[in-house]
Amino acid sequence: MTADTAAIASPGELEQLAPEEFQRVATEIETAVGRIVVGQTEAVRGALICLIAGGHALLEGVPGLGKTTLARALSGALELAPKRIQFTPDLMPADITGTTVLVQGAETEETRLRFEPGPIFANVVIADEINRAAPRTQSALLEAMQEHNVTIANQTRPLPAPFFVIATQNPVEMYGTYPLPEAELDRFFLKLKFDFPPVAELNQMVEMTTTAGHETAEADAEPVADADTVLRMNALVRSVPAAAHVIDYASRLVVSLHPESPTATDRVKRFVRIGPSPRGAQALALAGRVAALIEGRHNLSIDDIQAIALPALRHRLVLTIDAERQAISPDEIVREAIEALPREAS
Repeated sequence: MTADTAAIASPGELEQLAPEEFQRVATEIETAVGRIVVGQTEAVRGALICLIAGGHALLEGVPGLGKTTLARALSGALELAPKRIQFTPDLMPADITGTTVLVQGAETEETRLRFEPGPIFANVVIADEINRAAPRTQSALLEAMQEHNVTIANQTRPLPAPFFVIATQNPVEMYGTYPLPEAELDRFFLKLKFDFPPVAELNQMVEMTTTAGHETAEADAEPVADADTVLRMNALVRSVPAAAHVIDYASRLVVSLHPESPTATDRVKRFVRIGPSPRGAQALALAGRVAALIEGRHNLSIDDIQAIALPALRHRLVLTIDAERQAISPDEIVREAIEALPREAS
């Protein structure tokens, strides 16, 4: 099990939330966030799944659709104070992780080194427009996201639990963006898309943010849970049973997206350069368990795997130049793989 999907607390160390209580709390969180974020129900559900599972979320969409608002609303519903990092081309790694500074005592001339923690030391880290920073700065997040630690000056410091990075990303065709490296993309549990709202939702958004009493677009969600509740929900997730054939389906789906696999479709062999890592199968199994509990079911099914496959796998595919030239998306490839893959192994 890789560290980015490792439990944020061992199930044996926490009292698990009862399944009925899990469903009630999850529904209340979604409702509280839904009062702030108009529409985008799939993104709201996906971000909640990431937080409960102990993973990280990558939100993609053009500016102004409410990605940062979702991050703030989710942290507000859980009484978790977020820290926001605005990624820019001149942002340095120390601006994220913190640095060691030389300080002098107030009454003496004695000097000493003191560590000043950066904004990464928070339960919820909002990495805004993450792909506007240079690769060197993006890499500062790798250890934190995978191991929940930060190493500076040969000293490793643990991050608080729960630790949740929710990053927003502009489409790569926009001016001033850097494509995220594959190693960093793979550390995001789910990649969620923000689509432009239809007219009815746009009307509601305008009413909410421009009428009297709503002078600012940033509103706080009503707190309905806390950090301890999230940890207890995570402990329950890992106790959800999964039949061997369901886990086998998740693994076969990931393998079928590798071009060298005998079960790969013709489009996978032609348009996929690198398939998903084992983290893809882990994300399917964990996110599927969370989705099942939210829906009131107490075991993982193949339907849960299929329902979560797009956000769990779309960012883990590296496509060929031909795919980019023909505007073939990872979602198309994953959907076709699901349709072609039999539910039972032969």
